[in-house]
Amino acid sequence: MRRSHATGRGGARPARGFLSVGVRRRRRQHLGAPRSAPAGLGRAMSAKQGGRQRRPGSHPHCLEAPAPVGAGLAGGEAEALLLPPPPPPELGPAAPRGCRAELGSVLLLLALYVLQGVPLGLAGSVPLILQSRSASYTEQAFFSLVFWPFSLKLLWAPLVDAVYVRRFGRRKSWLVPTQYVLGLFMIALSRRVDALLGDGQGRGPDVVALTATFFLFEFLAATQDIAVDGWALTMLSRENVGYASTCNSVGQTAGYFLGNVLFLALESPSFCNKYLRFQPQPRGIVTLSDFLFFWGAVFLVTTTLVALLKKENKELTPTKEETKGITDTYKLLFSIIKMPAVLTFCLLILTAKVGFSAADAVTGLKLVEEGVPKEHLALLAVPMVPVQIILPLIISKYTAGPQPLNTFYKAMPFRLLFGLEFAFLVWWTPKVKHEGGFPVYYYVIVLLSYALHQVTLYSMYVAIMAFNAKVSDPLIGGTYMTLLNTVSNLGGNWPSTVALWLVDPLTVKECAGAQGQACGTPAAAELCTKAGGSCVTTLDGYYVESVICVILGFAWWFLFGPKLKKLQDEGQSSWKCKRTN
Repeated sequence: MRRSHATGRGGARPARGFLSVGVRRRRRQHLGAPRSAPAGLGRAMSAKQGGRQRRPGSHPHCLEAPAPVGAGLAGGEAEALLLPPPPPPELGPAAPRGCRAELGSVLLLLALYVLQGVPLGLAGSVPLILQSRSASYTEQAFFSLVFWPFSLKLLWAPLVDAVYVRRFGRRKSWLVPTQYVLGLFMIALSRRVDALLGDGQGRGPDVVALTATFFLFEFLAATQDIAVDGWALTMLSRENVGYASTCNSVGQTAGYFLGNVLFLALESPSFCNKYLRFQPQPRGIVTLSDFLFFWGAVFLVTTTLVALLKKENKELTPTKEETKGITDTYKLLFSIIKMPAVLTFCLLILTAKVGFSAADAVTGLKLVEEGVPKEHLALLAVPMVPVQIILPLIISKYTAGPQPLNTFYKAMPFRLLFGLEFAFLVWWTPKVKHEGGFPVYYYVIVLLSYALHQVTLYSMYVAIMAFNAKVSDPLIGGTYMTLLNTVSNLGGNWPSTVALWLVDPLTVKECAGAQGQACGTPAAAELCTKAGGSCVTTLDGYYVESVICVILGFAWWFLFGPKLKKLQDEGQSSWKCKRTN
């Protein structure tokens, strides 16, 4: 069987709060500085960061795991690749290759990661568009499934690594077809997306079709991510392989910015009329249909150039990518998850983020519902990019010791309290709104709240990543880290989906102006309107959910937080995979 190398990163991506410029949050966010998550609402998304390592050599009694590039390039790049054979003594040591000698490869990686970030940004912009077209929170919850593929790609990454056409190239065998399908998919979607989104004047969005379409969209982008991550290991020499993580971080952030922030600004009639036009017009400069068609064409052209002009380094493939195959990788994942310490950690981390779900997943949508322009929310995240780069570097000084989870435990109550502060912010928003929009001091307060929230968020994120790196068995570090980070991603995704779904059932509405009518269901609300009344919200489910989430969060902190910290006292033997012949 062809031996596989990179399982594809399941790196954890921090949730971004209610503003984001790519995580999952995959980001999501790249080893020292997490990227922005692919959801303009800060939902935890499927992720992509984490420092994973792989030691050279093999063990005769242990299945060896693939080492994903997205995880291990920073902090472990010296161990991410098998060492090449030394040159003959008479020739002397091989001269290291400088970055300039591989500038073309670095730029190609950067371009591929930019293309990868565009679908993430576009998917993150759709919930804001749906909210502006009166989509229900139940529909928003259903659409949030779109952000799961990046968290689940570990399930099919071994297949991408093991099946390929040798003559065409191991990574190109997946990269080229996937990007061609993505390009054609975007062009085809550009003809239908306006109808799927509805006209906002009676015909609502087809959320089921949108979810199915963008889920496939993100699945293809996640598959492309696996191929690019694996190719980065052999595209660059050992001396320069660390630049791959930089290309990933910068490229995905730029791509997400183009697909989310730039698109929302150019799609907004008010923004374009105010800042970019002399004569007001009823539409923005671009529509989602135009944007999809343009990037579809870019994908096709770029992929054709890569297929024709870029060759894989076949000389390095046998030596740098020697690991076990598909069956062994899945057996290894199962053997890791069965270990008591790992199972306990997974159960705790799958429930730890429940207390943040309302603040992270719903707040941004509520601000749009209260009249904050969606393009303004997106633009407010731009000044946060330097902060998101610097914060992990500062926090890592406090998580580098033997007990990184202490930082997680200390930051958690402060992040929970921000859930109440965000609820107050939503309640306060309509009270400061005037005819011209919102005052400058309002946006300053929103930005300051978000910045302080990021300190707590990244404290927890960096602590978890440091702990994952600390306990991962170094002989199978790639697969071990990928599994732990995948669990961390899922721990953010499922509470966000549930939080969105619960908003509508927890909301209480009454029919004003028509006696004997109610607004408990969509059908009842329609009858209320026909009877000449209108549905008035008497209790917003968001506030109920915010309080419940904070209570649950503090209960978890008191009851299970000490158990999580106690895992740091487990010996190394508790985290090492049992070797099998």
